Amino acid sequence: MYIEFQKHLQKELAQIEADGLYKKERIIESAQGAEIMVKGKKCLNFCANNYLGLADNPQLIEAAKKGMDARGFGMASVRFICGCQDLHKQLEAKIAEFFGTEDTILYAACFDANGGVFEPLLGPEDAIISDALNHASIIDGVRLCKAQRFRYANADMADLEKQLQDAQSCRFRLIVTDGVFSMDGNVCPLDKIYELAQKYNAMVMVDESHSAGVVGRTGRGVTEHYNLRGKVEILTGTLGKAFGGAMGGFTTGRKEIIDMLRQRSRPYLFSNSMAPGLVAAGIRMFEMMSETNDLQDKLHANTAYFIKKMEEAGFDCKPSQSAICAVMLYDAPLSQKFAAKLQEEGIFVTGFYYPVVPKGQARIRVQVSAAHEKEHLDKCISAFVKIGKELGILK
Repeated sequence: MYIEFQKHLQKELAQIEADGLYKKERIIESAQGAEIMVKGKKCLNFCANNYLGLADNPQLIEAAKKGMDARGFGMASVRFICGCQDLHKQLEAKIAEFFGTEDTILYAACFDANGGVFEPLLGPEDAIISDALNHASIIDGVRLCKAQRFRYANADMADLEKQLQDAQSCRFRLIVTDGVFSMDGNVCPLDKIYELAQKYNAMVMVDESHSAGVVGRTGRGVTEHYNLRGKVEILTGTLGKAFGGAMGGFTTGRKEIIDMLRQRSRPYLFSNSMAPGLVAAGIRMFEMMSETNDLQDKLHANTAYFIKKMEEAGFDCKPSQSAICAVMLYDAPLSQKFAAKLQEEGIFVTGFYYPVVPKGQARIRVQVSAAHEKEHLDKCISAFVKIGKELGILK
């Protein structure tokens, strides 16, 4: 059987490559940071989710080491058997305090958090109303649930209202949205979403993966940005982006919701607990978030400067309220060629194209970090301008 299947896969892979959609991994030979080593050459990294520059932070590294010294390397168990330490409870409390919620549950990743949140809470008589550009993990989580599915156009409040009206016969209604849509960089209109939820008696869930640590004056995400801290029923997020860039996800929100997830959420019940080193580093990270706002302030200044200069240079950048600048190129092979030429200039970025973004919407997604200095930003902008002129994008 595999001989025939192998031929099928080879044909499919060849077609993916012919279409210019084949994804190749690039190897980093250093710690993650503003500057990295790739093929023995120093590059500036502008495509990591390392928004606060904490991926190589000495305090987090030391906290992880101490956590392993005190509590071991791994848990070798799921939570409800014997996989829960005092550190796990401390981190859950820190997350709830940070977001102004009642309780928190930890997962191995936010993909697991989103995959495990819907099915335990909602049934066939309920409704999930989801933004069309929500992350793949939300889409997969919704598929695992038997609730009725409604979808509204990205950040389109008129369409959301229509879907809420259509879902009025359902028992419970849950509106689901990304906080920041990672391919575009736009922040969801949570203030208007919350108003419609109140009007049509619905609950709200926000995935804060690309917004926590970034959006809001102190980086507490879109609920802080819209002065709705503590009012949204469910938040999900990750420790793998702004919060240190390692592993770990969470769902935080109303106490009874979190309690039900502890009873029935399958990724929580059937996956190992987070490793003690990661948990200890997470605790220290949230302590750092409460001690100073310097990293958020620098990130916001860096992002505003970068986007302004790129637009002045003539690039087509999607409007952004986050640390993401989507430089639109529209053509998939062009996005890959552009990214490859930028790497030759010492700028590490990635071209994004179908199926990660819609066909004809290829782009280079630039992600700014608090670890970037002004000279890093200027070098990146200069390289974009140089290659943009070489490839005929800029005049």
